[in-house]
Amino acid sequence: MNKYLKMVLFGFLVWLIPFVVSFFIYPLKTAENPLFESIMPLTLTIIVIWLAYLYLKNLKTGFIREGVMIGVIWFVINIAIDLVMFLPPSPMQMTLTNYMMDIGITYLMIPVITMGMGFMAENRLKLV
Repeated sequence: MNKYLKMVLFGFLVWLIPFVVSFFIYPLKTAENPLFESIMPLTLTIIVIWLAYLYLKNLKTGFIREGVMIGVIWFVINIAIDLVMFLPPSPMQMTLTNYMMDIGITYLMIPVITMGMGFMAENRLKLV
């Protein structure tokens, strides 16, 4: 699969899978909001780690560069899709400020995770 297609496809999955999970657990949003707010970042973390591993595992070099690149691209993809979904006149209207405080800031974990994984992969031999 083309590297850039894989990058974009994985970025879309980083957005899609937590979005689908949120539909299944949405009743918790009103009944048990703290539980909902804990499950969603955990889901995002698991998906980012899994997809970053799948993306990085076949590389021979450039782990840090690729970790930075996928982190930034996946972050941008997630924010862009969400802005279409959440900002007016969308069905789930939120102000930009409310969106960033409730959802957007959480996406910063995407590049943090992928950069960390890239750094660790790049330096794995030095750790042994």
